[in-house]
This record gives sequence, C-alpha cells and structure tokens, in this order.
Amino acid sequence: MFSRKQEAAPRPFAADPMGAARNPAGGSTFSVFGSDIAITGDVKASADLHVDGRIEGDIVCQALVQGEGSEITGAICAESARLAGVIHGSIDAGSLVILRTARIFGDVSYDALTIEQGAQISGRFAHRSAAIALVEDEAARISLVN
Repeated sequence: MFSRKQEAAPRPFAADPMGAARNPAGGSTFSVFGSDIAITGDVKASADLHVDGRIEGDIVCQALVQGEGSEITGAICAESARLAGVIHGSIDAGSLVILRTARIFGDVSYDALTIEQGAQISGRFAHRSAAIALVEDEAARISLVN
C-alpha cells in the first residue's frame, strides 16, 4: 500500500584520477601521497594531505595526516596535523596529535597538543603564543643593538 523509495547511500567523496578527492557538498579537497611516492621539493597545498610516502622538502597545508611508514625531511606548517611516521624538521601546527609510532627530530610549536605514550621526540616544544613572543623579543633585541 505505502511504498518507501529506496535511496542510494550517499557517496561522501568522489576521487579524481590525480589522487585528489572532492566532497560533492562543496567541502575541502584532500590529496594522498601513497607509500610508493618519493618527492624531493616543497609541497604547498590548499588541500588537506595524507602522506604515506617520503617527502624531502617543506610542507604547507591546511591539515596533514602522516602514515606510520612515511618519512618527512623538512619543516611542516599546518593548521592541524596527525603524525605517525618519522619527521626530521620543525613542526608548526595549531592542533597537533603525535601518535605512538611517531619519531620526531626537531622543534615543535603548537596551539593544542596530544602525544600518545610511546612516541619519541627529540626537540623543543613551545606553545605558539610563547614561540611568537620569543621571535618578537629577539627582533626587538636585534633592533636595539643596530
């Protein structure tokens, strides 16, 4: 008597052939660098990145997700980052999650920080507001000397 119209399950993301995915609702995009990818050079993206391969260069993006087997040699600047692999370089992130498999060799600045037990970090930590204050103090000191 009454029938229900069967609706297909919505597809949250549609991928393009270059590895980027788009949210059909108009949301952000993301790109995946697979474990077979090795990049030498800086990566700058307005998209979110998922890295499973190797990158030798600086990364600037909105959000970064690093896989366990990946390695990044260079500075990272992201609004949010979830790190699980090896990093040789500084990290500047608003919201930072360091997973237990992460191995970080470099200084870290952050707004919010979570570190899982077992993660290994060799470097200094500074809250972003403290890091900015240090840079401003150093700039003021240099201008007084000159």
